[in-house]
Amino acid sequence: MARQTRGFSQQQLAGMAGVSRQAVSAVESGHSDPSLRVALALAQALGMSVEELFGPGKPTAAVTAVSVAPLSGRGAGERAGAERAAGVRVMLAPVGDRFVALPLRGDTGVGLGFLPAGGLADPGARIAPRIAPPTAADVEPADAFEEIAVRPIGPPRPTVVVAGCDPALPLLATPLSLLDPPVALAWWPCGSGEALRLARAGLVHAAGVHTQTGNGADGAGLPDGAEVVGFTAWREGLVVRQDLRAVVTGLDAIARGRLRIVNREPGAQARRLLDRERARLNLDPSDLIGYDAEAAGHLQVASAVAAGLADAGVASEPAARAYGLAFVPLAHERFNLVIPAEHTASREAQALLKVLASPWLLAQLASIPGYDASTCGERFT
Repeated sequence: MARQTRGFSQQQLAGMAGVSRQAVSAVESGHSDPSLRVALALAQALGMSVEELFGPGKPTAAVTAVSVAPLSGRGAGERAGAERAAGVRVMLAPVGDRFVALPLRGDTGVGLGFLPAGGLADPGARIAPRIAPPTAADVEPADAFEEIAVRPIGPPRPTVVVAGCDPALPLLATPLSLLDPPVALAWWPCGSGEALRLARAGLVHAAGVHTQTGNGADGAGLPDGAEVVGFTAWREGLVVRQDLRAVVTGLDAIARGRLRIVNREPGAQARRLLDRERARLNLDPSDLIGYDAEAAGHLQVASAVAAGLADAGVASEPAARAYGLAFVPLAHERFNLVIPAEHTASREAQALLKVLASPWLLAQLASIPGYDASTCGERFT
């Protein structure tokens, strides 16, 4: 962790310490205890004492981080007390000259199992609300983010922080981990509106946004000077239970049949698409049962329909096919990555741009039914 935090490969550290790469690998894997000479050389190369590097260690001091979302549990009685005692697990990543915390709760904290945390945040130890960044002219007061105290579990390491709703974004972790030196990935799943809000505040290296034209986010909201890079394309539309395949031909059929839908959160492109279709058909929100029920992503919408909690919802075709559901297309959309100007030259953004051309990533995207990766890595102006 000390080596990776400083951005060195094993070969680079070995050269600085005057030892073999195999010796560094053996020490890191726990297969060999270093001799006094090797321990001193490694510690000196990393700018640490032998005790700091190989000793039992002391509890890490808390660092100040900007949280991309409020910490859960405040004012929730017993649960809040438990979280204050144990701390809230967060992903902790350096973004520019500050740390960013991404709370690990609900869908953001689990995949098929618990995800590793970078630190523990104290919900009762707020430092202050702030506007981030304070010099950005396009940041509104509503875009204030909270500074919190986070006790790192391990040294923060170079991490690409990406916000967006495409469930294919976690695939970036593998090629990033194979770089020399490796870079980690932190994914914050959210709609396009929230992703752009975080990008305008400089809290992410890239924001994933939908567009139907290929070079923007529905024409507005991009940070000044941001770079736009292609990632995937898909059809978006109604995800429907298979037994209703012949019945549901559009949103009007859902309204007529009094079928239940599951919606996305305000600011999500899927919700905007549903509202555009609703306006085209002269439907009110009250005409759609479940309009106020929200799911936090494409796969969550499909999961709710597959579980029988709803009859239909708006999501991507890959999500529908992943759950074996019927699909009624409404639009063809591209999903692009917006890199704020202040981060384009950063190591993390450059690593992201490099892996977007990875043959492994392109093969993985091509293997998922419903995805079109033909624009992955293409830069738009």
